[in-house]
Amino acid sequence: MRHQIDLSPLGNAVDAVVGVSRSGRRETDGQGAATAETPFRIASLTKPLTAIATVVAAEKADVDLETPVADLGPIGSGADLGLSVAHLLAQTSGLAPVVTADAVAAIGDGEGALGEAARLVLGAGQVRPPGKRWEYYNGNYFVAGALLASLAGGSYEEALDHTLLRPWGLTRTTFTVPADLVPGTEQGQVLPGASYPRGRRPSGGLCATAADLLTVGEQLLARPELLAVVRTVRTRADDPMRYGFGWAIGRSGQLYLNGRLPGYRAAWMIVPEHDLVAVGLAAGSETLPALAQILDEQQASLTGDRIADDIDAFAA
Repeated sequence: MRHQIDLSPLGNAVDAVVGVSRSGRRETDGQGAATAETPFRIASLTKPLTAIATVVAAEKADVDLETPVADLGPIGSGADLGLSVAHLLAQTSGLAPVVTADAVAAIGDGEGALGEAARLVLGAGQVRPPGKRWEYYNGNYFVAGALLASLAGGSYEEALDHTLLRPWGLTRTTFTVPADLVPGTEQGQVLPGASYPRGRRPSGGLCATAADLLTVGEQLLARPELLAVVRTVRTRADDPMRYGFGWAIGRSGQLYLNGRLPGYRAAWMIVPEHDLVAVGLAAGSETLPALAQILDEQQASLTGDRIADDIDAFAA
């Protein structure tokens, strides 16, 4: 049976693409110049890739995810002794969310930028003990990315490439801005291209295609043990949302999140029980509600849930 992807909620003013994989059978639809192979900035959709790679690298290095960050070398020196790798990936670190994007950009883009960003985050200390409350903070992923680099060897970019991007066959997912990157727009105006600070890359620096993100979802579904680690709810009953490693977890076990950068919006969803992966990428700052609606329509008849508002409201 052929399913249809209804892009009408997007209007026709922006370049956008939505891809859906059902048990490995793909359908994509794009508008403007966009296809499944067109790169967009994916913003916080980078986080699940950092999380997956960290889990894989930790397993290869025989490091338990509950290992205190303080035990994992110079990056972790001075960290709260109760702070673990798992707390970072689950956004339950309790770290003071005070390190700003401007502070990280001021570090520059040298080889040591990410390590310095991680030290800034850890040096700001705790506002609560680790594990007590979920709070979305990009700084958690600065530290996680630095730890991934330490676990796998080399830079964070090399570690992600060697651990995940190349082994999983992602051909167009990169930190290097592609020549054919769709330019972002806001209220119909094309925004100038902006660099993404190296110290922030683990939280949101990737450019990718819908085809590559469908591949990630399919590969994760094909690895049930890894999927189980990523989708386990790590938050408490009174937290503002259910969250695993890099993903919010829906009422029927859906994994979902969104990504936001000036000029771009992105949304991603995996429904493991129905072997469904869906992703939407758009070059327009006003498009997230429409992307959330389109992805919601792909899963609603399967789960009985409506999660458009959840996808739209996610705190990326």
